[in-house]
Amino acid sequence: MDQAKELLEMPRAFLKDGRQFITRCSKPDRREFLRIGQAVGMGFLIMGVIGYVVKLSESLLRQFPPTT
Repeated sequence: MDQAKELLEMPRAFLKDGRQFITRCSKPDRREFLRIGQAVGMGFLIMGVIGYVVKLSESLLRQFPPTT
């Protein structure tokens, strides 16, 4: 009986927490939105550069294998 009661209480608690989270959230202002966009853009740029360097080094290693 206690387990069934506990299983029914879990979704209620989850919905209550979710409702509290949504009511606390606010729409970002223009400045905050631009900062988030810049941070995401820089992340994409950095990941692209890392991917390019890895691909370039992999293709160079295939063309000129190290001799030991």
